[in-house]
Amino acid sequence: MPSASLPSGVLIRPLALPDLQALLDIQRACYGDGYVESAEVFAQRIACPAQCSLVLEAQGRVMAYLAAYDSVLGKVTRLHGDFELEPRPDTLYLHDLAVLPELGGQGMAARLLRTLWQGAHRRGLQRAALVSVQGSQGFWQRHGYAAYTLQDTAQRERLAAYGRDAVYMMRRLD
Repeated sequence: MPSASLPSGVLIRPLALPDLQALLDIQRACYGDGYVESAEVFAQRIACPAQCSLVLEAQGRVMAYLAAYDSVLGKVTRLHGDFELEPRPDTLYLHDLAVLPELGGQGMAARLLRTLWQGAHRRGLQRAALVSVQGSQGFWQRHGYAAYTLQDTAQRERLAAYGRDAVYMMRRLD
């Protein structure tokens, strides 16, 4: 795992509506057209009471974000879909992690992940899950995630919408 040594003045804080343009700029810099999600979708996610998304800001500029919410194991968020409330969440669902490409390798992703995992553990969640796309499975394995087989047909269909290389992954939060 990369070092979490970051420049001074780095702040990790909750994602908020004023961050929307920065989030969209980071998305465009990191993803192909098939994975860029709209401002409307992210505005709805920010309004979801279960969301716990974070941004990493340095010198007043958003450099990275981690979109996430409390969910249940085995549930896949629809691509371009809303975060869905669960009455008894047990799993932190990481929907999207992006760091400005020119800042890769500086530990920003690791710092966001650790902060979010700690908060989820304090809320009583037992694990974290995500959908790995665009060949990112090795990255997630280095952060403790392993492939997890979805049992539910509807959830496997949601997973398939992310593309042929999409893999549902899970890690424990203990």
